[in-house]
Amino acid sequence: MTGTALWVAVVVAALGCYLLKLAGVSLPAALLDHPRVRRVAALLPVAMLAALVVVELLDDGGRYGADWRTAVGVLAGAVALALRQGVLVVFVVAVATTALLRLVT
Repeated sequence: MTGTALWVAVVVAALGCYLLKLAGVSLPAALLDHPRVRRVAALLPVAMLAALVVVELLDDGGRYGADWRTAVGVLAGAVALALRQGVLVVFVVAVATTALLRLVT
């Protein structure tokens, strides 16, 4: 990807994010309080975290590229999630566990 194409992609992504935020602020409160919208909004962080985990577990060839330490880190994150911790806490627990195991072994 050339430098110009990269900057075009960055600007388009930034504009898209801004428009998405603007749409969220512009929507009426009655729509945002709908039970289905609230349910989807509650599940989005989990879906994003799952997507991030899948992307990081696969190497460039699409093969499983993690070891047992990564799996233990994911399991630690799942335990934090089961304990109803926030997404940031779940992420930090998973990353810290994996990093600590890689440091020790």
